[in-house]
Amino acid sequence: MAVSSLSLSWVSTTIYNKLNLAHSNHSPRANSALCSCNYNITCSGETASNEEGNSKRRTLLLGVGALTSSLFHPSSLFAEEIPQNYRSFVDFSDGYSYYYPSDWRDFDFRAHDSAFKDRYLQLQNVRVRFIPTDKKDIHDLGPMEEVIPYLVKHRYAAPSQVATIFDMQEKNIDGKNYYTVEFQLTSPNFATTSFVTIAIGNGRYYTLIVGANERRWRRVRNKLKVVADSFRVLDV
Repeated sequence: MAVSSLSLSWVSTTIYNKLNLAHSNHSPRANSALCSCNYNITCSGETASNEEGNSKRRTLLLGVGALTSSLFHPSSLFAEEIPQNYRSFVDFSDGYSYYYPSDWRDFDFRAHDSAFKDRYLQLQNVRVRFIPTDKKDIHDLGPMEEVIPYLVKHRYAAPSQVATIFDMQEKNIDGKNYYTVEFQLTSPNFATTSFVTIAIGNGRYYTLIVGANERRWRRVRNKLKVVADSFRVLDV
């Protein structure tokens, strides 16, 4: 469970490897190459939530002093200041980090390693999962313009859903490459819109998904884009 802010300035990392860090201010943006596209895809495949397993997390709040410890790997993550109204989830044992809105709470999401959701809106959430891979970089999967439509159609959408891709981005941060896609899934009775960021490192293929009900998307899009853009793979 996430610990409320300003509780501890130092705790031994031999006890906890997954850290929930709180601080406020503004985060610099990384440079990215943008490719804007529109696709209408009749989707077939399986949703990620159909896989089995429960997330296992241990989160702990540290003060700013802990960030200067030599225990931490050098990374642009710690050169940045966390944006106001966000917290940072850092998992050193599994090698990734991201920001999430400070009023969200953690929860178990099947087959995912970590997840946080809005207290009142269940569809407004972020979750991260990873699977083993022998690939070294997302470029090994193929060009973004081919990889992203395939994933949206065959991995993120159910057979009854129609997907529309609004935007795709590729960026490089600290020598690691990331693909991010914004897309909408429309079902007969409702629709959701999401950002997905994928990356490869540490022998793992990471996926971060953050989304909301389509009716609220215009209101919360920029807020959730911060989450999608914040995802980092850490060396472990």
